[in-house]
Amino acid sequence: MEKKRVDEQEPPPASLPKVDRFGFLKQETNSPDGLAKSRSAAESEREEKRIKKWRKMIGVGGSDWKHYVRRKPHVVKRRIRKGIPDCLRGLVWQLISGSRDLLLMNPGVYEQLVIYETSASELDIIRDISRTFPSHVFFQQRHGPGQRSLYNVLKAYSVYDRDVGYVQGMGFVAGLLLLYMSEEDAFWLLVALLKGAVHAPMEGMYLVGLPLVQQYLFQLDQLVRKHLPKLGEHFTQEMINPSMYASQWFITVFSYSFPFHLALRIWDVFLFKGVKIVFKVGLALLKFCHDDLVKLPFEKLIHALRNFPEDAMNPDILLPMAYSIEVSKRLEELKEEYEKQHGKLSERVKQRLQQTS
Repeated sequence: MEKKRVDEQEPPPASLPKVDRFGFLKQETNSPDGLAKSRSAAESEREEKRIKKWRKMIGVGGSDWKHYVRRKPHVVKRRIRKGIPDCLRGLVWQLISGSRDLLLMNPGVYEQLVIYETSASELDIIRDISRTFPSHVFFQQRHGPGQRSLYNVLKAYSVYDRDVGYVQGMGFVAGLLLLYMSEEDAFWLLVALLKGAVHAPMEGMYLVGLPLVQQYLFQLDQLVRKHLPKLGEHFTQEMINPSMYASQWFITVFSYSFPFHLALRIWDVFLFKGVKIVFKVGLALLKFCHDDLVKLPFEKLIHALRNFPEDAMNPDILLPMAYSIEVSKRLEELKEEYEKQHGKLSERVKQRLQQTS
């Protein structure tokens, strides 16, 4: 009995930090996190069935994927829009982005870039590492495995494409990928995105002057005026332009300050269909909050555009709204209009590179 009393007085062992199912530290222990709730038996069974369907669609190591996409593109599109099962996300992202093919065609290249090359951006990358997903357990430890992997991927890319080098927003893209795949896989997915393995190349977003971001902001501004004219007019009166709130939407594809479960669902569609989903989600957010936004003066408006309410961030409400907004044709027209005013992106990029070299 005496021994038991002594044991009871000993301090309890330090508890591990509370994290959500994605590995982010929980802000409040009692926060109503719908994602963290234990699933009912019926929900678990439904999820298991969904994973089985996906495994059948992918095949062993992705062997059936291309064949399935050719045969049943509508099924693939519908399932991706519903969200890729988290346990298969890394593999599917590599398949839909074209990065798996790049990896297979370039054996040993990543290792060469990491080990044997030096980059002019190394100090900038080191400075920014701790700012990338600081509340995620994988990236928290100074010089820990997460920070080392992130450094390696960003350094390797800055050597692989010295014209782009490294820009701060790239850390969030690489960090997101590293949570679902190895360093080498994340590197080749970054290459696939920036060089345009499947969709239009993203590298113009990270070049000097962010020329592609400027084009996207012009397109978004015009789309707001078309789809939400009252809000567009209010933005004009309050002197709000998209660079004040939407640059990060494009540079990090919503991975910087948006709830992670929503960012993942957007990335599922983004890797499959390209940047169009960023415009659609942006418009859906503005539409969802429209009636509140049109009443706000400048300072409150800026705050609201950078801090959307929690109910606007529900992917099951926001994404169907986004899918229903048609932008393809207008985006193409606006791109042509922008190029008439500013010249083609490729020409502007060449000029900028000549100026900086």
